[in-house]
Amino acid sequence: MTTRPHPTTKQLLDQFNNEPDYSDVSQDDAEALSRDRIPVRSLTAADFDAVVRIDRRSTGHDRSAYYRRKFDEALGESGVRVSVVAEQDGMVAGFLMARVDFGEFGRAATAAVIDTIGVDAAASGKHVGRALVSQLLANLTSLHVESVRTEVEWNRFGLLRFLDRCGFRPGQQLSLSRPLV
Repeated sequence: MTTRPHPTTKQLLDQFNNEPDYSDVSQDDAEALSRDRIPVRSLTAADFDAVVRIDRRSTGHDRSAYYRRKFDEALGESGVRVSVVAEQDGMVAGFLMARVDFGEFGRAATAAVIDTIGVDAAASGKHVGRALVSQLLANLTSLHVESVRTEVEWNRFGLLRFLDRCGFRPGQQLSLSRPLV
């Protein structure tokens, strides 16, 4: 990874907007409908089995107890719900579990934390991870959150490359940090 300066929020969001402008009414309606290739929505309790399945396939371990705790935290204890799932053909294709606590005066804290991210092997290479990060950034920007951080094992090179392409940079104590502003 390089030590490039943190990009602005506009630069971060612009990297996800490389598609043609389908809002032009003179274009074909079928083309306009295809602009949202990967639907991303908020995480719900019903997504538990799909998240555990995706994680089990990618790690080879049953971490359902960990995910039960993370779901309880994300859906019941977290100050602000920001965890999302991506769907393809009506099935969960990926997930991103993140949290933002309340800061001063009942507002969202200035930093969010990504706890875990996973993409189904069948959806690998189909930009599911980028759709998840893009939606998370949009949600956090609307909450006036300034940065996102996560921790990654030193030898998870594929994940480190992905996060680097999404604009994350090394932070203090080897955690990765990404500003939203």
